Amino acid sequence: MNEQMWWYLSRASGLVAWALAMASVAWGTALATRALGQRPKAPWLLDLHRHLGGLTVAFVGLHLGALVADSYVHFGWADVFVPWASSWKATAVAWGVIAWWLLVVIEVTSLLMKRIPKRLWRGVHLSSYLVALLSTAHLFTAGTDATSRLVVGAAIAVVAVLVFFLLYRELHSAKRRSRAVAARTARAAERTVVAPPRNVIHS
Repeated sequence: MNEQMWWYLSRASGLVAWALAMASVAWGTALATRALGQRPKAPWLLDLHRHLGGLTVAFVGLHLGALVADSYVHFGWADVFVPWASSWKATAVAWGVIAWWLLVVIEVTSLLMKRIPKRLWRGVHLSSYLVALLSTAHLFTAGTDATSRLVVGAAIAVVAVLVFFLLYRELHSAKRRSRAVAARTARAAERTVVAPPRNVIHS
């Protein structure tokens, strides 16, 4: 019974961690694409994104601890923290390990956002999409529940949401660029208007 508890705990915490990671990325994309307005109108909109990221880290930690405690596959600490150290489905496990370390870096830089260059923070934060990709690959190649219709349906739904917001951002950016070009053209036209000649007085 004790062995089964750790096994089910590792599966459940892994699924919850994946769902939280996908929700965090989707919500962050919604905020970044201005789909919810130019600026969040309530503090909880941004706080929700941060809390989802923090909960993801917590549940991944629980997932890793349960895997080490479980005696069915015999994971050691090196197996869950070092890519390709595991002898069981090494590549599938490595995708999860890499996603974990990227997640840690994202969370640390988010906590230090006001103390580091904005360009660095933005570049690191964009790796959230890589976390989503790697964790999904880990789920479907190493996870026991990869064939579950619920899991497959959730993955399809998340991908659809991300594609929608990314397309929204591209369309919004295209409109903004068109307006900027039109404004520059109008200003250039105003500057090229030739002033009427002054009257010449002949002596």
